[in-house]
Amino acid sequence: MPEFTTTRRVRHNASDMFDLVANVEAYPQFVPLCERLVVRARREIEGKEVLIADMTVAYKLIRETFRSRATLDRANLQILVEYLDGPFSRMENRWEFHPVQDWLCEVKFYISYEFKSRMLGMLMGAMFDTAFRRFATAFERRADAVYGRKTA
Repeated sequence: MPEFTTTRRVRHNASDMFDLVANVEAYPQFVPLCERLVVRARREIEGKEVLIADMTVAYKLIRETFRSRATLDRANLQILVEYLDGPFSRMENRWEFHPVQDWLCEVKFYISYEFKSRMLGMLMGAMFDTAFRRFATAFERRADAVYGRKTA
């Protein structure tokens, strides 16, 4: 089962980075392969914001939409994304934001997934791996654009 993990230090505070990742409606503007994202439901459960969203990813002639549940835990600066429906048999994604200094934090990103269709897995697997490796950079660049580039 493919998985990818990365930890990066970014020149933005942890709360700002949490807000940036939590703003899923903006993903089509900067997230690799994300063509469309629609939030279907938004509610608070036990002090955490929970979103149900459909994300459409596209690459050349391939276009797939999947539904997931994102649990936004602001108190702990963590986001958990769980797969609900679509082309995967399983998918889980986690974000953690750890303050280092006021203007510096560590962002941990983890994703694990498996396609339902072996054929789709063969077609999209390598492309998904490449896209996930670009996620951290895409979010860091977006933070620079939204919050300004911080310097030491």
